[in-house]
Amino acid sequence: MNSYVNMGVGALLGTVFVLMSVSIASEGIFHSEKPEKEGFTIVAEEGTSEAGGGAQAEAEVDIKPLLASADASAGETVFKKCASCHTAEKGGPNKVGPNLWGVVDRPIASHEGFSYSAGMKTFAEANKTWTYDHLSFFVEAPKKHVPGTAMGFAGVKKPDERANLIAWLRQQSDSPSPLPDASAAAAPAAGEAQPAATEGEAKPAPAN
Repeated sequence: MNSYVNMGVGALLGTVFVLMSVSIASEGIFHSEKPEKEGFTIVAEEGTSEAGGGAQAEAEVDIKPLLASADASAGETVFKKCASCHTAEKGGPNKVGPNLWGVVDRPIASHEGFSYSAGMKTFAEANKTWTYDHLSFFVEAPKKHVPGTAMGFAGVKKPDERANLIAWLRQQSDSPSPLPDASAAAAPAAGEAQPAATEGEAKPAPAN
């Protein structure tokens, strides 16, 4: 029995010796010195704001100067984006959004027979009528300018298209409102909130 024990212990010690030898030899072969100066350093720049926080907010476009040269006939074509939810002829029915006959300078949230959203009613409390500025800002981005509106329209983003559309809507009236003075300041009237535009309560276009 003792001979077997001796053989086992000897084998274990031999294995340990071999492993140690291999380890020492490997370190000597593959070891490399750390360079005094690293080839390059990656520096992560710490941001102080959220993504996009440093970008300047896009300036709102004053629609009044564009109305002077707007093409109303082209605006009728733009209105096709709105026609699934609005009518614009005199006496036309309300659809998903209210009829838009006479919408320019019409009191906000006032069209008879149409059920306005709470957001539009709240907006009407602070703003009196659908001025050219209100129409432009609202048509551009309904939910941005009238929070809570039910109008699920992405908006008409190009200023010239909005000007054409509003010029055409202006003509849909018994007494079209005068075109604004292009040199007039874009500041809202006293007691009114920052401009937004039409009302509409659905996918496309203005409303009131």
